[in-house]
Amino acid sequence: MKKAILGKKLGMSQIFTPDGTMIPVTVVQAGPCSVIQIKTVEKDGYSAVKVGYESYGEKKAKRISKPIQGVYKHAGVAPAKYMREFKLENASEYEVGSVINCDVFKAGDRVDVTGTTRGRGFTGVIQRWNAHRIGPMSHGTGPIHRSVGSLSANSTPSRVFKNKKMAGQYGHERVTIQNLEIVKVDADKNVILIAGGIPGPKNSLVAVKESLKKARGSKWFK
Repeated sequence: MKKAILGKKLGMSQIFTPDGTMIPVTVVQAGPCSVIQIKTVEKDGYSAVKVGYESYGEKKAKRISKPIQGVYKHAGVAPAKYMREFKLENASEYEVGSVINCDVFKAGDRVDVTGTTRGRGFTGVIQRWNAHRIGPMSHGTGPIHRSVGSLSANSTPSRVFKNKKMAGQYGHERVTIQNLEIVKVDADKNVILIAGGIPGPKNSLVAVKESLKKARGSKWFK
């Protein structure tokens, strides 16, 4: 992986190709991200770039540990609300204090997008695991239609098996969607349009990284 950036999911829209094909896109405000620290194989054992994303505003100094404050001070960058580290093969090409903008990507690039899905709280098995309803929906069957159903065997083994799909907390987990295609890059507005949907609600933090898997051509452009 040679390029990555942090961004804010702004919502979904649609654009049209010259032949009239409608493409559903997710609008992401990508960057600017300030380079805070460079990690090298000689010093740290691996190659990486640590960046801060400034679109959410600055972070109060009292909420930052002193070692991290020293990192920001050494870089000459104001403390950002979000800081992430990307393991890049070409980390040595970056400089501390420089800025990464969305123009590192171009239309047609394939990316992996990581975000935190929307939390849905405590949900039943139908919403959480796409289970079927139980029994006929006519009168007299009782309020059991959306229940989990049979949990285990009878007297043997007299317990619920591990990994049984049951009701519980659903959502609010880290998810990566691979091989999405960038449809358009607007460098003036620091916006990229990604075909399809990405994880997370509006205004949530996402990481857009160069795809690790090779895709075969474009789905939208011939």
